[in-house]
Amino acid sequence: MFYYVLKYVILGPLLKLVFRPRIEGLEHVPSSGPAIVAGNHLSFADHFLMPAILKRRITFLAKAEYFTGPGIKGRLTAAFFRSAGQIPVDRSGKEAGQAAIREGLGVLRKDELLGIYPEGTRSHDGRLYKGKVGVAVMALRAGVPVIPCAMIGTFEAQPPGKVIPNIHPVVIRFGKPLEFSRYAGMENEKAVLRAITDEIMYAILTLSEQEYVDRYAAVVKAEEAAEKAAKARRFPRIPLS
Repeated sequence: MFYYVLKYVILGPLLKLVFRPRIEGLEHVPSSGPAIVAGNHLSFADHFLMPAILKRRITFLAKAEYFTGPGIKGRLTAAFFRSAGQIPVDRSGKEAGQAAIREGLGVLRKDELLGIYPEGTRSHDGRLYKGKVGVAVMALRAGVPVIPCAMIGTFEAQPPGKVIPNIHPVVIRFGKPLEFSRYAGMENEKAVLRAITDEIMYAILTLSEQEYVDRYAAVVKAEEAAEKAAKARRFPRIPLS
């Protein structure tokens, strides 16, 4: 119930007022039955803008850190994400990927829409990064179509680290459903999973017109953070007084 209160009374109208999103290709999202909506991920606002504009309920797999924050703020954040239909997924350890797949398949078995960001994390620089193959595994095991989606302008509206969003036009663009029944029963073939994932990422790229980086975003983020830390050690800030 609270999901629909958020969508139609509290959060949805506010998001539409602030971002004024233009929607393209909404007819490609099926009105019933299970499907995966796979999109790029540029902003914290992405989690809420798409549910606000879709007629159907959509459930996203969200990082577990949103649900485990300390104190009153942490508990409120966790309650908010659960009420908004988000499912926590632990992204650490060897079982993280399998846990995400299990949760996603559970959503699809209920004939619902599953939202997923194949990049696995937000883009820190506005570029589109290599997708992880979990989306392909779920599409094959559940036998469902994948609808590519591009969020355009949300990076400029609310880049990483910014709490209060900028006023900036946003476009949410859906592409034609991709179906992979020709690969049925091949969900354990690494080459097949990579090919399917790359096809999905290419469809997102075509919609978003981002610059593409054929590397995982998390790896690039870690490298840049390490480089920044090393530079700080080489050139420490000297107090002025």
